[in-house]
Amino acid sequence: MASEAWLSRLPSLSHPPRSFFSATTGTSRLPRRASCALPTSTRGRRLRLGATDQQQASNEQEQGEVVDSNVLQYCSIDGEGKKTNKRSLGEMEQEFLQALQAFYYDQKAIMSNEEFDNLKEELMWEGSSVVMLSPDEQRLLEASMAYAAGNPIMSDAEFDDLKLRLKKDGSDIVTEGPRCSLRSRKVYSDLSVDYLKMFLLNVPATTLALGLFFFIDELTGFEINIFQLPEPFGFIFTWFAALPLILFIAQSITNAIVKDFLILKGPCPNCGAENLSFFGTILSVSSGGEINKVKCANCSTEMVYDSKSRLITLPEPSQ
Repeated sequence: MASEAWLSRLPSLSHPPRSFFSATTGTSRLPRRASCALPTSTRGRRLRLGATDQQQASNEQEQGEVVDSNVLQYCSIDGEGKKTNKRSLGEMEQEFLQALQAFYYDQKAIMSNEEFDNLKEELMWEGSSVVMLSPDEQRLLEASMAYAAGNPIMSDAEFDDLKLRLKKDGSDIVTEGPRCSLRSRKVYSDLSVDYLKMFLLNVPATTLALGLFFFIDELTGFEINIFQLPEPFGFIFTWFAALPLILFIAQSITNAIVKDFLILKGPCPNCGAENLSFFGTILSVSSGGEINKVKCANCSTEMVYDSKSRLITLPEPSQ
C-alpha cells in the first residue's frame, strides 16, 4: 500500500509535461512566472555588465581618436607610453628655470641635454620670453626662485641693485603693478620709460631741420647734390647723405632746449590708471629733480614719482 501511495505521487506518463521548446520555432518558451521570478541580484549583475561594456566601448573610441593638443608636444607621453595632458606655458617655463638653477648653482642636472633642448625649442615655439632672457634677467629669476625655496643665492642689497639695473635697461620682467609692502606698509608700483613720448619730443626739431633742408635746396635751384649722378642714383645718394645730417641737427636742437629729459609712466596705486611724469630741464627750468609729485588724472590721488628707484608711492598721511 505504501508503494502504491508513493507511485501515485509521480506524474502520469500518459500526459507528458509540456516541453520548454516549441516544436515549430525551436525557441525557448519559459513560463511567465519563471521569468518574473529571476533574482534581483542576477538582473543587477546583467545591468552592471552592460554598463561596463558601454564604458569599455567608449574608452576604445576615445583612444582611437587623435587629439590635436597631444600631438608633437614636449613630454606628451609618460614613462609607460601613455598620453598625458599638455602642460601649460608657465609650468614649462618653471621647469626650464629649475633646470638652469640646478645646473649652475647646485652643480647637477635634473634632465638630459636632449630633454633640455626639446624643452627650450618648445618654449621658443610657444613664444616664451624666458628662453630669450639676458644673463642678468636669468640671474634675477633664479634668485627669486631660490629665495622662495628658502635657499637665497644673493643678499637683499645685491638683489635690489640687480633689479634696479634691469629697470633702467628697460626690462619687462621687473615691471610689476600696484602692490603693498608689509614691511614699509606702503602701496607702490613700478615706473617704466615711455619711449614713444620721448621720441615725439624730437618731432618738432626734426620737422624744423627737414624744412631747413628743403629751403636750402630751393635756394640753390634744387641742385643741392654736388655730385651730378644720373637718376635715380642722385636722389638716393642725396637722401642717404642728408638723413644723418637732418637727424643730427634735430637731436642738437632738442638737446639745446630740453636737457637730460626722461619721461616715465606707471599705474596709479589707487585706481590703476596710467599716468606720466616728465623729468628734466626745459630752457633752464628744472622739473623738480629726481622726485615729482603727480596727481592722478582719474581719481585725483597724490602720487610721488621717484626717477632714481623707478617707483610710484603714495605720500604718507599728515598727522
